[in-house]
Amino acid sequence: MPFSSARKWSGADFGERGTWLLGAPDVLLKGGDAYDRAAELAASGARVLALCRADSLDAAERGHAVVEPVALVTFCQPIRPDARETLRYFAEQGVTVKVISGDNPLAVSAIAAGLGIPGAEHAVDARTLPHDDPAALGEMLDSHTVFGRVTPQQKREFVTALQARGHTVAMTGDGVNDVLALKDADLGIAMGAGSPATKAVAQVVLLDNTFATLPHVVGEGRRVLANIERVSNLFLTKTFYAIVLSLLVGVAGVAFPFAPRHSTLTNLLVIGIPAIFLALAPTLERSQPGFVARVLRFAVPAGVLCALAVMATFWAAHDAAAPLLENQTAAVITLFLTTWWVLVLIARPLNWWRGVLVAAMAALFAAGFALPFVRKFFALEPGGLGDVLTAVGISLVAAVTISVAVKLAGTLRP
Repeated sequence: MPFSSARKWSGADFGERGTWLLGAPDVLLKGGDAYDRAAELAASGARVLALCRADSLDAAERGHAVVEPVALVTFCQPIRPDARETLRYFAEQGVTVKVISGDNPLAVSAIAAGLGIPGAEHAVDARTLPHDDPAALGEMLDSHTVFGRVTPQQKREFVTALQARGHTVAMTGDGVNDVLALKDADLGIAMGAGSPATKAVAQVVLLDNTFATLPHVVGEGRRVLANIERVSNLFLTKTFYAIVLSLLVGVAGVAFPFAPRHSTLTNLLVIGIPAIFLALAPTLERSQPGFVARVLRFAVPAGVLCALAVMATFWAAHDAAAPLLENQTAAVITLFLTTWWVLVLIARPLNWWRGVLVAAMAALFAAGFALPFVRKFFALEPGGLGDVLTAVGISLVAAVTISVAVKLAGTLRP
């Protein structure tokens, strides 16, 4: 009789040498000194198996065998040195850990308590759980942390019950008995040394067989999601201010406020170069649902206000006697200052390298005005001091308005 996760024992009939069973003491033994000794050993964190003589293998399969305990076999279960640190990381991230095992609840409780898992001392024997009441099962799962003697089908029920209570469930496992739960979990994580079936249904396979890899996996996912959102804010802000400017020019019939090379300069300094660094930078920010709506709540008001500020500067600086290039240069100053402020808002929270990044972009723009050959290449021709002050003043008003608008929209980082 091969070992079964549901049955918790294996056995063989050796004819005249008798029928022997090897499995979980709390399943094979119904009490007595051996049962108590096995419980004592399990409470120390050891895995305990009972070797028993039975009268019949068929009777044992039906649960009616007369069983005589002969020996208790104990296995030390060493804890990976990085397990405690990994569990501490997930606790800090607000992830609730549930320990589900087919082993004796006492043994599982002792190991979990040794790792500092909250609630580990109140282990639950899964055989006592209400299998026919999903709501009651969900309440037990929410209120307890450690579960022993869990069958493969119960693992699947655990995942379903937690999902029904609004939880996002990640499941780790390495054996065939974990396949059902891994398949139904929101994120199935298999060990590289696990069974082929386990790795086939999992979304993530840890090739190094190290649970400590998961914090790096989470960090990489957060980096990708957070940086995609940042870069999307940058590019969509540009898209919306370009749309608004095009509509205003088309409706009002006035000249476009700047030339293509002006747009190239500002886009390079507030989108092109910063996007490279922001897209690759590490981040610890937790991902949140509502990506598209959140990006639009930022980019639409920011883009519209940038366009209105640019057009206001262009009209304010407009003078029939002044060259068109001077009016366009004033508009370029406003375009850069407003979009640069958008970059500052997107880069927050500012650390040293993000501060250097946004400061460097401002310095490069100032250098472009200071260096004659750059100024000539980008067709920049500043007018009088009045035009520059007008551009700066309108930009300050627009920056404050943008900050208030995106804060009211709930997208401004602290």
